[in-house]
Amino acid sequence: MTATPFDPKRLTQIALVALLIIGCIAVLLPFVGAILFAFVIWLCAWELYRDRLLPRLKGRRSLGAGLVVLALILILLLPTLFLAGSLASGVDSLIGHIKPYLDSGLPAQPPAWLSSLPLIGGDLGETWQQLAGDREALNETLKQLIAPTRSLLVAAAAIAANGLLQIALVLFIAFFFFRDGERISDMLSVAASKLGDELGIDMLIKLRDTVLGVMLGIVGTAVGQGTVAMIGFLIAGVPGVVMLGFATFFLSMIPVGPPLIWGGAAIWLYSNGQTGWAIFMALYGLFVVSSIDNFLKPLLMARGAGLSILLVALGVFGGVLVFGFIGIFLGPVLLALGQMLFARWIGPRPEQTPNPEPTA
Repeated sequence: MTATPFDPKRLTQIALVALLIIGCIAVLLPFVGAILFAFVIWLCAWELYRDRLLPRLKGRRSLGAGLVVLALILILLLPTLFLAGSLASGVDSLIGHIKPYLDSGLPAQPPAWLSSLPLIGGDLGETWQQLAGDREALNETLKQLIAPTRSLLVAAAAIAANGLLQIALVLFIAFFFFRDGERISDMLSVAASKLGDELGIDMLIKLRDTVLGVMLGIVGTAVGQGTVAMIGFLIAGVPGVVMLGFATFFLSMIPVGPPLIWGGAAIWLYSNGQTGWAIFMALYGLFVVSSIDNFLKPLLMARGAGLSILLVALGVFGGVLVFGFIGIFLGPVLLALGQMLFARWIGPRPEQTPNPEPTA
């Protein structure tokens, strides 16, 4: 057996291609999340856009893509700005409420609602009296709280700014996805054919169905929780019903989001002496608002994606741990494709025939 002769030209070509691939990955890596999210939006809306909107615009792709981006601005960007502004005004109100205590010191007696809190009310009341009687202890406590509070506010501001920037980048990329959608669709079809006609088509169909199922589960659950929460806030007489319902809609996309809203509403009711409504709000939030997420999201995802509820749950949580927010979509998609490939691998091939029965 003769050894393959060394070909420096071939090796140079491989090295250049590898360096080019590494360079492209390095350049696009900071934008992977925005690109994938824009791709998810395009994949969910492409058929409706191509079959309904584009013919009405007589094939003017740039105009159609611009209208889609305008709709996305109204759906994603403006509500986010409204929510960020509401949170900023809430912080200003909180600072205005706390500032008199910082200037003149704490009252000798704690508020009645603080002392009446179950389990921890007595300890909090004693701590309040100790801080009120010792200005140096109060100042020392405030100094200890300043650093983590400042870090928390800086982190929250950075997250909000980064979120707005990411949404703007997603909208920018989505414009080109919709404008050049036919070309992208053809590229996906060609890439699918490289895997074999049947396998490639199956993977494209599974990819589309899974993405649609995940989007249906997330958005459907968010709409359900936001609507139900608004009804509860309206019944309990909580102010800012629309803003709180909208905040519940957005925060329902993270596991512990809605309790921050209805829990805060319950605390506000309790602090205003409305103990009965506070209990109602807490029970309503726990058993109605938050319970929707436990069955509606897996049900919608499983129905749209053709996945079991177990795989959907594992895909969502595992995807979030590995990829961050975009992992909500990527996790179930990857598991769906893996399940399809595994089923094809263990299933009988078309050319296979049953083994003949052994003869005596």
